[in-house]
Amino acid sequence: MANFRMISADSHIVEPPDMYTGRFDPKLRDKAPRMERRKTPAGREYDAWMLGGQQVGTLGAVMQAGQRFEDPSQIDFLGVWDDVRKGAYDPHAMIVENEQDGIWGSVLQPSQGLFWYRVPDSRLLSEICRAYNDWIADFCKPYPDRLKGIAMLNLDDPDEGAAELERVARLGLVGSLIPVAPHPDKPYSSPVYDRFWATAEELKHPLLLHIGTPRDGIPANEFTMDVTELTGAGRSTTDYWVRYSLGSMVFAGVFDKFPGLRIGSVEHEAAWIPHWLKQMDFTYLERPVFTKGWRSKEGLLPSDYWKRNMFVEFMEDDLGIQLRDRIGVENMLWGSDYPHAEATFPRSQQFLQRMFAGVPEADLRKITSENAAQMFGFSLN
Repeated sequence: MANFRMISADSHIVEPPDMYTGRFDPKLRDKAPRMERRKTPAGREYDAWMLGGQQVGTLGAVMQAGQRFEDPSQIDFLGVWDDVRKGAYDPHAMIVENEQDGIWGSVLQPSQGLFWYRVPDSRLLSEICRAYNDWIADFCKPYPDRLKGIAMLNLDDPDEGAAELERVARLGLVGSLIPVAPHPDKPYSSPVYDRFWATAEELKHPLLLHIGTPRDGIPANEFTMDVTELTGAGRSTTDYWVRYSLGSMVFAGVFDKFPGLRIGSVEHEAAWIPHWLKQMDFTYLERPVFTKGWRSKEGLLPSDYWKRNMFVEFMEDDLGIQLRDRIGVENMLWGSDYPHAEATFPRSQQFLQRMFAGVPEADLRKITSENAAQMFGFSLN
């Protein structure tokens, strides 16, 4: 067990059945997502999120922490609410389970909420985000020093997104999810986001690009409203979207305009980063025809913007740890992914001992505690 306050920068809640129906604008309540008990053709019962009569999400993998250690072949997308760990929706129980796993504090992100980014109805998505943001702010209130919430933002209208960012910051939320890939006609290189970037910079509010959050209509993307459409090929190449979005910001000069902006990759792991940085630097130096005339105002390389403006949250990337000096120890934040099937819970300490074998304790402290504390406002005293 670590002799310092360990922080999981990427943990999750599991949305309770009444999250949306209980908090939605009355004018939209008939459109609110609802959880419904269903049966497979073979008669197995499971709970599913329903939207407009369509099944759009299930429990199962988002609640099966520990199953990978028992029998990973049993990880599936069929579960019932009664079997969800209480710590996933009750803050007092979460603190207990954190401590059992050697974790002092957690940065909390949604579960089903990640998949709502595929909802085509923009107004409905905004209301889903607002309801979630209110709920997660309330969830963290009993333990504000140890549980920190991440908001969900819809950026279809970036100015509306900026207004909601201001609101969630007032609620005490410490960062916000934005789509890992926005609508294809509005990439993050577009100046329409300038007010939004400025708001995040002014409020020192980190932005997160989480796996599984591309907006609807993204070509060749397998993260659709039906998670069962995801294949092994699709699941193992998801870092494309985060590389593209961050790269489009770099080469559009976003970090020149907003040098204090912080934006990070979540759950895409980390070992791909040195290769990606090398490719960006090569393009900038050797193939300027592709940079459309952009030159860094400060004489920086793309990899320098990574070090200053970006970060990565990962779970169990042994190769990423070996490459930490190329990635940047200060840019790496570890998370347990509790309570999802991929989670290192309840064996996080064993995973960390294995991953960080031979690594100086100063690096371990930064990656599993100090970087998250600085980014999201935890006190380590």
